[in-house]
Amino acid sequence: MMPYAWLIPLFPLASFLILLFAGRRLNSFLTGTGLLLLSFLLSVMVLADRLQHGTFKAEAVWLSIGDVQVTAGFEITQLNALMLLTVSLVSLLVHVYSKTYMAGDKRLHVFYAYLGLFTFAMLGLVMTQNLLQLYIFWELVGLGSFLLIGFYFSKEAAKKAAHKAFIMTRIGDIGLLVGMLLLFAYTGSFEYDAIFQTVGSGLIPDSTVTVIALLIFAGAVGKSGQFPLHTWLPDAMEGPTPVSALIHAATMVAAGVYLTALMYPLFEASAAAMQTVAVIGGFTAIFAASIGLVQNDIKRVLAYSTVSQLGYMMLALGSGGYIAGIFHLLTHAFFKALLFLAAGSVIHAAHTQDIRKMGGLWKKLPWTGPLFLTGALSISGFPLFSGFFSKDEILASVWLHGNPVLFWLAVAAAFFTAFYMFRLFFMVFGRGADQAAASLSTDLQPAEVRSNAESGPFMIAPMAVLGILAVAAGGLNVPWSPFLTEWLLPGEAHEAAPVWVMAAAVTVSLAGIFLAFAVYEKGWINKAAIVRKMPMIHQALLKKYFIDEIYQMTILAGTRAIAFLCQMVERFFVETLVKGTAAFVQGLGTASSRLQTGQAQTYAAAAFIGLALIAAVFMLTGGMSG
Repeated sequence: MMPYAWLIPLFPLASFLILLFAGRRLNSFLTGTGLLLLSFLLSVMVLADRLQHGTFKAEAVWLSIGDVQVTAGFEITQLNALMLLTVSLVSLLVHVYSKTYMAGDKRLHVFYAYLGLFTFAMLGLVMTQNLLQLYIFWELVGLGSFLLIGFYFSKEAAKKAAHKAFIMTRIGDIGLLVGMLLLFAYTGSFEYDAIFQTVGSGLIPDSTVTVIALLIFAGAVGKSGQFPLHTWLPDAMEGPTPVSALIHAATMVAAGVYLTALMYPLFEASAAAMQTVAVIGGFTAIFAASIGLVQNDIKRVLAYSTVSQLGYMMLALGSGGYIAGIFHLLTHAFFKALLFLAAGSVIHAAHTQDIRKMGGLWKKLPWTGPLFLTGALSISGFPLFSGFFSKDEILASVWLHGNPVLFWLAVAAAFFTAFYMFRLFFMVFGRGADQAAASLSTDLQPAEVRSNAESGPFMIAPMAVLGILAVAAGGLNVPWSPFLTEWLLPGEAHEAAPVWVMAAAVTVSLAGIFLAFAVYEKGWINKAAIVRKMPMIHQALLKKYFIDEIYQMTILAGTRAIAFLCQMVERFFVETLVKGTAAFVQGLGTASSRLQTGQAQTYAAAAFIGLALIAAVFMLTGGMSG
């Protein structure tokens, strides 16, 4: 089936075009979901084929410029076969979920059309066989995310969030573009095989390889919300919740991690680049996890969790844990999509995103509660859930190949993750509202939720599928049967870390869960007292370390100052010069026009005077003899 893999992204593209132009006359759900189902089924068959055969590649000459030929086509490798299945599956589940969640929206056909465009771009991105094609689809992913984040364009916050996401990801994309052009200048090709062969041969200076790798990584930093280009991702929660599940679980934010994994031979050629990836990833993991400790919006807690988990993946890749990074990318796609969809079910029932207004929803949402708990246990690294195995792989790779400081940062981030996820769980489903009652202001009254407020089957079924995968996906690379390692890197031995590494991961996971239970469920520890003892730290976390404010006072203020200066130069210098020149020419023309009287005697007199002047000049200067 691999020769027909090019059809996979065309089905969601057809969905986009059909719904955009004829969506009002069609059933948007059946059209979008039906076509994406075909993509998913074909992705399953392509993966099955790839399990039995080698890499398939199809290409043709696209552009010829002198001796340079640029090709276009697609390639099916182990990595992108896995990504095709993951992206198409999560997108399909989001399509099904949206039938109920978005019911009644007058622009439902537009919503499904945008989902189709975004899915087409992401599927096309992972199938590319050269960097130029990747860049085209990379920008299409950015366009799709802009449209989806700003879907509620009547809301000012949604418009600003879409604009912010588009601008901040473009900053990283400039780096990717420059790095791509530098690679072409040194290799004469955009194709991955030619690039890796040239890099491996040592024909590119080491310093240049480092610069190129860091420029490529800048693109990944923007798309995957790594520090310092992370602030767009939490703001993107202004989009519909199904969009949050799609963009921030397995697709757009995963694109940066996929790019780093795809270009891994380039990064491996530079120790400095690998160290940079590891440090940025490790810092992002602990930085975002600490912010998630105090957020009160259910979707923003999950958004900062996404930033932190993406940092984990980058930390793994930078520490030589290629398999660990990809494994966590896969498991994260399932448990984070589950958590976002479950959060949407909670919002659907409570009509609020403020967790301080929630509590006691376990009995009122009998399906959503256990499924949310499944996702929370998985992301917290609870034993035998998928997140436990993938997070253990990351910690093992960092310990075996990385920096001990980064290892302990990762352990601390794991503790924070378990704590803020179960803070969220207990405040939403447990007695969290009762425990927080003392801190509720008069305008934060608890939400009223009906006892039968559970979502319908179209919302529960996708969550149930993701719940199963959030548990079962860990079996792909367990220590005693490392299938993923053997498939992605044939002949590569699975490296086992000391037993105490796994024990440490389990210990911090359980400790974080217990601390959240003690504070937010039982009230054994007074949260208000802790806040009073550390008011500055709490305020810094609540304000996300004032990063947005710092950007406002520095980069944005500087940009506005430069723009104002340019405006003044244009207004008082350029415009004055242009207007002055125009006035001079106009005045000269007016004066000249006055000399044109139409009287022959005047012209004859002027000619006679001119001739006399010439004769006088000749006589005074000696004439031709001079």
